[in-house]
Amino acid sequence: MATTINLSSSPIRCPSSLRVHSLRSSQNTLTFSFFYSRPNPSFTFPYISLRPKPSTKPRHLRAVVSALTKLTESELVTVPSEPNELAGIFPSVSGVYAVYDKNGDCQFVGISRNIAASVLFHLKSVPELCCSVKVGLVDEPDRTALTGAWKSWMEQHIEATGKIPPGNESGNTTWVRQPPKKKPDLRLKPGPHVKLTIPLEDLIDRLVKENKVVAFIKGSRSAPLCGFSQRVVGILESEGVDYESVDVLDEEYNSGLRDTLKKYSNWPTFPQVFVNGELVGGCDILSSMHEKGELAGLLEK
Repeated sequence: MATTINLSSSPIRCPSSLRVHSLRSSQNTLTFSFFYSRPNPSFTFPYISLRPKPSTKPRHLRAVVSALTKLTESELVTVPSEPNELAGIFPSVSGVYAVYDKNGDCQFVGISRNIAASVLFHLKSVPELCCSVKVGLVDEPDRTALTGAWKSWMEQHIEATGKIPPGNESGNTTWVRQPPKKKPDLRLKPGPHVKLTIPLEDLIDRLVKENKVVAFIKGSRSAPLCGFSQRVVGILESEGVDYESVDVLDEEYNSGLRDTLKKYSNWPTFPQVFVNGELVGGCDILSSMHEKGELAGLLEK
């Protein structure tokens, strides 16, 4: 959930990845508190750096600024109406972004570890409000730099308009990705010592073809038992996709699954993720697709 931050008498809702420390202003008391917890474009986006500029060095060809870029100076990029057209327009990296409606009014200021994925989420959830976006890429995007960039853009917007973006107001949940409810893991057998009436390989085949996304993991989705499985669960839930999970270590209800699945998929390790009946791969492949923004397109099919 988002954290409420008080600016005079008006509450601000910051992105769900932030919670509150403190900062005071000499005029109206401005109190922010923060903890940070968890989210190659065709357009050129400036980098935001909150650190002193070191000695001059060659930089990447993308535009780089040594001081915090003003919100008003950032380029307003039109969001395409179709989600599959987002690829290549917005970067899949960390930064601060501001979303505008068709009238050019700022609706939300947020930070993200994957700006392209965040814009895609907003386009799906509030297409009528997500018409254009300003992006600032944060140089060396640690927690402090991202938090500072977000605070700066929020302060600039409030100074210019005298109000908080509607999406950042307390109680507004339109712009915050809600954690999905945990589904129970699937069990291939009704209980221990129960024999299947069909071969286990046929049951696996039916399972992956009758469900859009199936993740075979070590442990449950609520308590993964290895780092790779935990990463896969985190990616699927951040994408907001409905998926089924099966615990390959559950010998009581899924006995024989590990060896049979290896033969079925011709893939030796776990986790294994299937989409539309086809093996996508394990943690490394899924992570790469997620970071490049390719996974969202696959899950849309």
